[in-house]
Amino acid sequence: MSQEKTILVVGTYDTKDDELNYMCDCIRSQGGNVLSMDVSVLGDPSQPTDYSKHDVAEEGDSSIQAAIDSGDENIAMQIMAQGASLLALRLYHEGKVDGVVVLGGTMGTDLALDVCQALPLGVPKYVVSTVSFSQLLPPERLAADIQMILWAGGLYGLNSVCKSSLSQAAGAVLGAARAVEKPKGDKPLIGMTSFGKTILHYMVTLKPALEERGFEVAVFHATGMGGRAFESLAAEGAFACVMDFATQEVGNHLMGGLSAGADRLTNAGASATPQIVAPACYDLVDLVGWKPLPDQMSEKPAHDHNRLLKSVVLDNEERRAVARALCEKLATAKGPTSFIMPKGGCNEWDRPGADLHDAAGLAAFVEEIEAAMPETVDYVSLDGHINDAQFCETVLRIFDGWVADGTVKR
Repeated sequence: MSQEKTILVVGTYDTKDDELNYMCDCIRSQGGNVLSMDVSVLGDPSQPTDYSKHDVAEEGDSSIQAAIDSGDENIAMQIMAQGASLLALRLYHEGKVDGVVVLGGTMGTDLALDVCQALPLGVPKYVVSTVSFSQLLPPERLAADIQMILWAGGLYGLNSVCKSSLSQAAGAVLGAARAVEKPKGDKPLIGMTSFGKTILHYMVTLKPALEERGFEVAVFHATGMGGRAFESLAAEGAFACVMDFATQEVGNHLMGGLSAGADRLTNAGASATPQIVAPACYDLVDLVGWKPLPDQMSEKPAHDHNRLLKSVVLDNEERRAVARALCEKLATAKGPTSFIMPKGGCNEWDRPGADLHDAAGLAAFVEEIEAAMPETVDYVSLDGHINDAQFCETVLRIFDGWVADGTVKR
């Protein structure tokens, strides 16, 4: 494994020159190489950077003068964010950088989120920020594998407190660049969504069965950030086939729960990736377990999964709204799409006799699904439960047919 790695160090070198150069020195002292990128607008660094603010603005088809003339720091920083993202991605594709670390307060962090989202999964990406882990950061703007560290005591100037954060970030990004095992792509990849084995069982059967067929299977935990990672890869066309069975994040976004973004359940379709879809946990909305329930949900039945995660049960009309949202998204798909509807239930908690069983609610959902399902989608109705063997058998029957006719490429 080569130890010759180059880290792109990004920030406003006019106001954070000392801190950024300290990180550059830390990386070099550990045997790494550095390329520096200045995303300032008004000032200049104490010494030239490898990529100047003019280089950055021009990469985004703009200029520093345009940023200044805007008279608005928000607009100016978005100009720099556009250029920095494009430049970072180009440098990566040219093989000039192996990872990135970005430093900033709220302005720099806003830019950092764009830069990290622009880089593919597997490229080490670190953000040192005064607002790391803050509720200011919307989940949909976080790259799937972003790493953050709080820039403690570092709003202005170097000190022993902030050096601890800066040196950790420098060592972490360089170490990650040396150690990362990027996706190989030597086998066709299937993207699957699910939850833990206590609530959904199908992955236990399907993963080995698909691997025996010569495919690699990546299972994504559909609790917000897992869905973001899944969608980002689907948008890249990384999957030979999608098995999106835990579509609960669509309802989460609709009802104010743990969202994976407005584009959930759309990117596989947009890239024409063959997809088999099911509505696991359609009846639940995931919320932060340690927060009080919103007033409109406080009287609903709920399941405390643990101290972090609470799931609230939807009423019949809310289930119908989720059904319509699922169908609207599937209607946009450009590739082959099958939807499997297990009429016996869609998670272990809703079986007859279980705590969250609601036959009338399930019937309302099924009725709305069947009324709103697009004609372009192959609709498959099952009498059984999503955790029954019949579900996996149906998935494999559809999948094997797609492999046989060339819909899914080996």
